[in-house]
Amino acid sequence: MSNFWQDLLSHFKNNLKVTDAILNIWFKPLQFVQWDPSSKVLTLRAPTEKYQTIKQTYLPMIRDTASMLVGGTVQVDLLQEMAEAPKSTPSHTPHADTPAGLPQAELERRREETGLIPELTFENYVTGTANQLAVAAAEHVAQTVGQQYNPLYIYGGVGLGKTHLMQAIGHRYLDFHPKAKVRCVTAQDFIHEYTSAARASATNPKALQMFDERYRSLDLLLIDDVQSFSGTKGSQAQFYRAFEALVPHNKQLVMTADTYSRGLKDIEPRLISRMSQGLSVAIEPPEIEMRIAILINKANAMNLVLPEEVAAFIAKRLKSNVRELEGALQQVVAYLHFQPEETQISIDMVKYVLRDVLMVNNNQITIENIQKVVADYYNIKVAEMHSNRRPAKIALPRQIAMYLARELTQHSLPEIGTNFGGRNHATVMHAVRKITQERQGNAELNHEIHVLEQMIKG
Repeated sequence: MSNFWQDLLSHFKNNLKVTDAILNIWFKPLQFVQWDPSSKVLTLRAPTEKYQTIKQTYLPMIRDTASMLVGGTVQVDLLQEMAEAPKSTPSHTPHADTPAGLPQAELERRREETGLIPELTFENYVTGTANQLAVAAAEHVAQTVGQQYNPLYIYGGVGLGKTHLMQAIGHRYLDFHPKAKVRCVTAQDFIHEYTSAARASATNPKALQMFDERYRSLDLLLIDDVQSFSGTKGSQAQFYRAFEALVPHNKQLVMTADTYSRGLKDIEPRLISRMSQGLSVAIEPPEIEMRIAILINKANAMNLVLPEEVAAFIAKRLKSNVRELEGALQQVVAYLHFQPEETQISIDMVKYVLRDVLMVNNNQITIENIQKVVADYYNIKVAEMHSNRRPAKIALPRQIAMYLARELTQHSLPEIGTNFGGRNHATVMHAVRKITQERQGNAELNHEIHVLEQMIKG
């Protein structure tokens, strides 16, 4: 292998602080093909199942880092190579069939019965900084079910793509193992099924046993919104039984929730402990580049031409979640449907169509509200947001409030500084950069900011 490629891998880990999970899943599978110092062309080959994600998410990082190391622009050519389906370990052999082993109609019927939605696949999922670790873990789990990261726990706010990512795991796994037993349900569905089985057991002694077997026999269980188990003692006990039947036997469990596992309320400690034993990954609100990509991707799926400047206009104003972006795009589509004389999407049109949405987003979150929420959360006085006192218990919440003001409002840096005791824009910029960096490496701080964002947004 080229020393240059080895140098790049070392730089990713030591200087850019790329995690071992990202390195092992996305960078190390890349095969070095050639490095031509004279023309500054680096050629790499990626497995087919990883090619698109590497090309979209990591190729710019490779190119920029290589260019920095050699002191000039480097061209990176990424080739695609067919990869064999991963082999399972001897301890767990899911149904290692090829799709050719079943008629197409039977394959489609079996997939429908799992509870998977056809369009929620990796191919339709937009990857960015806000979700790249979650996507890396999800792709790895889909290809090595039960072997590592078991259970996989995906958490984040409403409308950020947790369900889509979880379902994508099911689709990818069934691509490799079409006869595998996969089930995708919400926690509410699980509770309803258990309640119905318990009620039926009064006349049918085997009702609960049948319910139990339905989950204990699975190769892959995908369960959405596990926070819904809060306070349901019977359902929690049954889910614990399913957990113990799957995970210790290398059967994969994937869960989603609106908060990290230790933050779940009214869940039995033994179940919290089990949920926490695998890998927990967060999905954050999408950054602006990702929001633009999501809008353009959704528009392409609708055969709609959405100019990038229009996508950027919408993305800069709607920051909360993916569903909000999708809803805005649907409004634009509906307007075009009922106004056939409109043939092109423009910023002026979007301003008119989304005027109510944009007004709500511009008005509902204020700097004053952010300061109050943050002050209450950290048990300090709102007046401390304007003071010059610098103890850590005051300075950190103040910086977090500045960061959130920058993220959640349209105010400029000088305007934000004015509202924080007349501070200048450089002070605000320093706070934003500091919190941005620290939340990437501090899981507890990242969770606190995530909670604050949800509280501010109501």
